[in-house]
Amino acid sequence: MSKFKGFTDSETFTQVPNGFFRQLLKQIDDATELKVTLYFLWRMEHMDGPFRALSESDFSTTDLGLAVDEIRLGLEKAVERGSLLKVQKARVATEGSGRNDARGYFLLNSPRGRAALQVLESGMWNPEISGSAPMMERPNIFKLYEENIGPLTPLIADALKDAEETYSDEWIAEAIELAVKNNKRSWKYCEAILKRWKEEGRHGQKDQQNPVKSSERYTKSEFAEYLEPE
Repeated sequence: MSKFKGFTDSETFTQVPNGFFRQLLKQIDDATELKVTLYFLWRMEHMDGPFRALSESDFSTTDLGLAVDEIRLGLEKAVERGSLLKVQKARVATEGSGRNDARGYFLLNSPRGRAALQVLESGMWNPEISGSAPMMERPNIFKLYEENIGPLTPLIADALKDAEETYSDEWIAEAIELAVKNNKRSWKYCEAILKRWKEEGRHGQKDQQNPVKSSERYTKSEFAEYLEPE
């Protein structure tokens, strides 16, 4: 067994969804599936842009210590379990090749990942052809509240509007999710979570991201032009 030399004082940290520890960790009984899932989460955390997906070739055999066939099997198990999503998209044919093969993309089974999958499967966008990704779907805070917390009153609507000007949509959505999981379905509970994150950092650490919503981020619905009914 190779002995680990230890972490350094210049490490960067990767955020892992709470659902991984609360549900997935006890369900995964295959080391290969566990490795590719954790590797995916790490790569996702260090990717920019709205389209965050990996192809099979993006999983490093060196980093994982696995053969290509083992990585493929681990990914198949992760997709079967539902932690990852997979979609096949046609590659751009090379001149004179006459081939029209496809590349498999893996996405996290999250609201963002499911929205991306819907657009990819609809054929309205292909990263192999279009290059840049369309904007992602922006959650509607009022709909999110009504579906998860309760009826929308004028006072709550004003509070939600104020929250939108202070916190990112991601923070608000996660705070509501925590309220549901903890069976504390009230806006006061959500607001207490948001205030604590702003003061102490989300997940108990000082967050590098500014909690004040960027003027450019989420100003339009991501994938909106593709998902709106005709």
